[in-house]
Amino acid sequence: MAYLSRYTHRVAISNSRLLACDGDGVAFKYKDYRIEGRARQKIMRLTTDEFIRRFLIHVLPTGFHRIRHYGLFASGVRAQNIARARELLVAAIHANKTSPAMTPINPSRASSRNPCPCCGGRMIVIETFERGRASRGFSLGELRIDTS
Repeated sequence: MAYLSRYTHRVAISNSRLLACDGDGVAFKYKDYRIEGRARQKIMRLTTDEFIRRFLIHVLPTGFHRIRHYGLFASGVRAQNIARARELLVAAIHANKTSPAMTPINPSRASSRNPCPCCGGRMIVIETFERGRASRGFSLGELRIDTS
């Protein structure tokens, strides 16, 4: 147990959850979140190979850091952060629906021509390409493709 607990500390399973380690396998405590009350705590016994396989799924590669307490869901004010984000999202959705920039200038013309797929407004054609001809905006000599 002491040998195994040196490697499990602060990775995938805490030392206090390890109950037994013998020739048959490893026994540890876990929570069954589908059950409420005292019966939620259960004991699982796995073969040594299966325990190590499951344990190694949680081990990060070299150079990676585990960040658990970070962002909107980090602190004790998580519920307030989520509520505020929902308020802001609803406000942004309502602002987009009522924004005059998002409505077509002339709805009859926009629907008869090529409407913008994003906002439904009028699209202005800048250039059309004929088959087999290059754009008038640039020549192939000026075209530089940077793939770095």
